[in-house]
Amino acid sequence: MDNIQSLRGMKDIKEKEGELFNYFIVNASKIASRYGFGYLETPILEETALFKRSVGESSDIVGKEMYQFIDKGENDVCLRPEGTAGVVRMFIQNKLDRAGGTRKYFYYGPMFRYERPQKGRLREFHQFGCESFGEASVYEDANIILMICEILQSVGIGYKLLINSLGCKECMPPYKENLVAHLENLHLCEDCDRRIGTNPIRVLDCKNESCKKELQNAPKITDNLCVECDADFIKLKKILDENGVAYEVDTNLVRGLDYYTKTAFEFVSNEIGSQSAIAGGGRYDRLTEFLGGRATPAVGFAIGIERLLELIKVKEESEEIVYIGAMCEEAIDKVFSLVANKRKISKVVTDYKVRGFTKHIENSKKQNATVIALIGDKELTDGTVWVKNSQTNEEIIIPIGEF
Repeated sequence: MDNIQSLRGMKDIKEKEGELFNYFIVNASKIASRYGFGYLETPILEETALFKRSVGESSDIVGKEMYQFIDKGENDVCLRPEGTAGVVRMFIQNKLDRAGGTRKYFYYGPMFRYERPQKGRLREFHQFGCESFGEASVYEDANIILMICEILQSVGIGYKLLINSLGCKECMPPYKENLVAHLENLHLCEDCDRRIGTNPIRVLDCKNESCKKELQNAPKITDNLCVECDADFIKLKKILDENGVAYEVDTNLVRGLDYYTKTAFEFVSNEIGSQSAIAGGGRYDRLTEFLGGRATPAVGFAIGIERLLELIKVKEESEEIVYIGAMCEEAIDKVFSLVANKRKISKVVTDYKVRGFTKHIENSKKQNATVIALIGDKELTDGTVWVKNSQTNEEIIIPIGEF
């Protein structure tokens, strides 16, 4: 019988990758907490309608990539392809859209898209994301961007920041008309021809090289912004300049989801093959309204964790590693109690096996222990523990209660 293998595009996160994954989550969570975001977890399985109404039926995610099925209760459901829609659904379901004030959440977990697996792109992948509700100021857009910069810097990842403005419900409709008039005279791929009739600005996001050439002279949304959107985009650039954040304006940056308005941004890296997005997001002031809630300004982002694993540089921190060992059978219970107590403040390694003094010292070196603590017959009788600092080579015998 053949061994059962993992499904194509589904990958185990183990050993070194597991350590890097956890290292990133811990660092990103700490930074998000400092910025005032609280942890949130939403279900992996949601109604398909949630994503059709939010992500947009014209998007590749809804059109081609969702893991969608009818469950035993005849419900049309799917595995979440992205995180923002579920957070907004939670926001509305709990009537937070009517409560007023600001709400900020961070989350992480698996997302699912049925697409061709390749390096850094899987069918089950993990994202870390943040969503901020109730703050309409462009300062919050800048705040989000600064937080991503800090997260990436905390794990040693280089990046380039791209920004754009997608306008609002006032300036986007006339821009779309100008864009469609221009696009109808171009020779574009089949997907782009379809998008002209559904969501024409998505054409600007096409990765087809021949389409990119055709689109070089396409109208730019930044030349067609209303007074308010133009002022906000100028202000965003000024804030980033004043805070030393380097960026490039990319007028073809539209993001892959239909719900974005005004600010859009991507962080890209050249370290994982061709230039690839490692984080992205923007403002989506109308999404809460699209999903049946009260209009609420919002801005957020997501980071693809798998794309970062090869790039993360762990900052070495001096950590106390305590090795505790028993040199006689009768000492094992006492060693267990010491281990349980010491783990409250330090990393502890032990295996509850009786060994001689020399063997324990050898094992402690293999574990990179900074402190070695041993209990044998004499220590057990005296109520003491033998302790050595492996960095200074200082040896002392102290009462067990003081260890």
